Amino acid sequence: MSRSGYDAVVDVDDEGDLGHTDLQEDLEFHQSNFSESSPLGRNGTKSTQHTTTSTSSGGGLLPAPVTAARTSNNSSSGSSKRFLWTLSFYAQFFDVDTSSVLQRCWAALYPRANFLDVLEGNPDLYGPFWIATTVVLILFLGGTISDYLAQTGKEAFAYDFRLLSGAAGLIYGYTFVLPVALYLALRYFGSESANLLECWALYGYSNLIWIPVALISWSPITILNWVFVGVGFGVSVAFLLRNLYPVLSATDRQTSKVLLFVVVALHFGLALAIKVLFFAHGSPALKDGPKGAAPGGGDAKPADPATMMMMF
Repeated sequence: MSRSGYDAVVDVDDEGDLGHTDLQEDLEFHQSNFSESSPLGRNGTKSTQHTTTSTSSGGGLLPAPVTAARTSNNSSSGSSKRFLWTLSFYAQFFDVDTSSVLQRCWAALYPRANFLDVLEGNPDLYGPFWIATTVVLILFLGGTISDYLAQTGKEAFAYDFRLLSGAAGLIYGYTFVLPVALYLALRYFGSESANLLECWALYGYSNLIWIPVALISWSPITILNWVFVGVGFGVSVAFLLRNLYPVLSATDRQTSKVLLFVVVALHFGLALAIKVLFFAHGSPALKDGPKGAAPGGGDAKPADPATMMMMF
């Protein structure tokens, strides 16, 4: 019989002398309940205590059963599923804190690294949405102030809320619809690195420069308006090209050149539309001619910004 893993318990005679102990009758073997680091006390008392301690503490040290781990994984994967009709599906696109948004705004105005690296794999729609909304409101207010200054002393001033709808259609359409078309084109031409959320984030944060530019839209100085629009176009298009070029270059050389030209041309169209529709007193969106003196004798109606936008 192998003695490893067993406790040897010897009965000592009344004199406490092992010399008169009959090993054949008094020597007993029991299964070991102690580790090598814990010495055995008399009659196995300490080994029993150690076993109890190890058993009670083992629950916190041993890994969970395989079935429990699988159940936990299944429940976590089930809870992470998001459906299109749930709020949690859209909440994931706004999962960003204020400090991250400010950092991304700063990176958009003063780019030192690739903006996709600044996103750190977590593009958001929070910044793009509120930036676009701010641009829309400032364009509306700037155009309204410009219209008010042009009509001062002539007659009672009335707000033209078609400016608001025109600004919303122009800015929201450019920020959220155009990236979808660009993404589909990139995927069609074989760009595996194209990501729709990243396209939305790039176009959304590129609009940040239009906030200070739009603040000047009420100015009657034409040359100042053109200078600010030119600066806004230059900064925003440089931001787009710097960050879109690695994605566009994933297609073949000829296709990337065409897409690059389309991106620049459409952005130039945005800058021109902002200048023509919302800047200065000579804007067709605000110019309604001499009130009540249309060429045909009828009252001239203000040009609709949405209609003027389609002309460009």
